[in-house]
Amino acid sequence: MMAGCSAGEDAKASGTTTKAQTLEIDYATYNPLSLVIKDKGWLEQALGEDVKVTWVFSAGSNKANESLRAGAVDVGSTAGSAALLARSNGSPIQVIDLYSQPEWSALVTRPDSGVASVADLAGRSVAATKGTDPYFVLLQALDEAGVAPGDVTVQNLQHADGRRALDNGDVDAWAGLDPIMADAERGGDVLFYRNIDFNTYGFLNATEDFLTNQPEVAQTVVDVYEHARQWALEHPEETAQILATEADIDPEVATAVLERTHLDIDNVPGQKQLDVLRGIGPFFVANGDVANQQQVDDALETIVHPDLAEQADPARVAGALEEQ
Repeated sequence: MMAGCSAGEDAKASGTTTKAQTLEIDYATYNPLSLVIKDKGWLEQALGEDVKVTWVFSAGSNKANESLRAGAVDVGSTAGSAALLARSNGSPIQVIDLYSQPEWSALVTRPDSGVASVADLAGRSVAATKGTDPYFVLLQALDEAGVAPGDVTVQNLQHADGRRALDNGDVDAWAGLDPIMADAERGGDVLFYRNIDFNTYGFLNATEDFLTNQPEVAQTVVDVYEHARQWALEHPEETAQILATEADIDPEVATAVLERTHLDIDNVPGQKQLDVLRGIGPFFVANGDVANQQQVDDALETIVHPDLAEQADPARVAGALEEQ
């Protein structure tokens, strides 16, 4: 639904009234495009006065998943791993767009901790936000190094609290997430394990009810996201400033985050992302996060909703904004 061609105008022409539509959508510092869209007011302009837009902050993928499952948001941004975990456990969500291919997670320690490799984590404590990409990066790294998950004490803390626990000496390492991680790195913490292949894509997810009941609004959300992607690629300095302001970090740190956040990607979710997730699924079952592999397999078969991304046209948004 675009401004200038709204349900309200159609209703006036026919002499009927329609119930006002709403859109509850999240924004997150790990999703720079959401910050740009919110800052610029593009969704409100593109949807027009017939749709009330409410923005909800997500502190991590786990919080976005909680909001989606509770119906507190219609659209939420998560890591691909977190979306698959939620879908495997019955959350009725589907990925409608990809907002980034980030290296947003790594394993972090203090320079004086004595931790230099993943193998050194045996018998140590690590802060991680369960149900998010950093947590699954940790599990994959432990598996790669031959360290049993039971040999590591995981403190389930939200991302910012994990960073504080590390710097306070309460844990020996932290499964970090940008932009908090980049700020910690600038402050002297050490990224002792990095592997972009263990980071999953940035998934923009929507509830099935929303996709069924408000398909035009859903399409506009994706159109606006693709408009924001083009703008962010053309305006990297301003994008970094928006991220710096929202995340309360220095612009130099924001720039570093964006340098390892690939925005120039094919936005259509599909087989490439499913192949990445297929390698992570067994960790869900082995760790007790999902009851059995069949639930993961069923989720992989149903999580992708590519139609909106395939039909995305940022020019529709640009035209609507020009009419404002």
